[in-house]
Amino acid sequence: MQPQLPIDVNADTGVWTTDGLPMIYVPRHFFVNNHVEAEAAIGREAYAAGLYKGGYRSAWFWCEQESKTHGLQGLAVYEHYLKRLSQRGWGQFAFESVDAATGHARVTLHHSVFVLAQGIAGVPVSADKACYLFAGWFSGAMDWVGQATGQTWKTRSEETKCAGEGHAHCIFTVTPITA
Repeated sequence: MQPQLPIDVNADTGVWTTDGLPMIYVPRHFFVNNHVEAEAAIGREAYAAGLYKGGYRSAWFWCEQESKTHGLQGLAVYEHYLKRLSQRGWGQFAFESVDAATGHARVTLHHSVFVLAQGIAGVPVSADKACYLFAGWFSGAMDWVGQATGQTWKTRSEETKCAGEGHAHCIFTVTPITA
């Protein structure tokens, strides 16, 4: 896939934008090493919980902005989200299944940044789920779709398989939260 991202760089400020949203461009090892150190300092459970909340809010905001920018509606926004994530070096994301009427989805991730970086530039190798950072993103995007299409459910997402555990790819499962 050849990324066709509209990247604009402000000559005066150096700020990068794509579709009007400010972006940061950093080497993969830099981001992953900082991620690993934050997890070690805070503890995985607390760090994962914070990442989930922040990722959820960020995905929701992104979907809202991209819907306005591109005139996309409903599930098309979520599909666009996965495409853009795939174009930005995080890995290759796709729906294995999705049902916007019920809030269920299975998102596959091939070539995860977190799995590919293991053992390089000081990043430790883990036999555990390495890609949990993404979980909140998928429930945030699904909940945006739900609200935009008049649904009342809220969802939860979790990494149910990780390539870091030896699977062919990662899988994230999005399900409605039962009341």
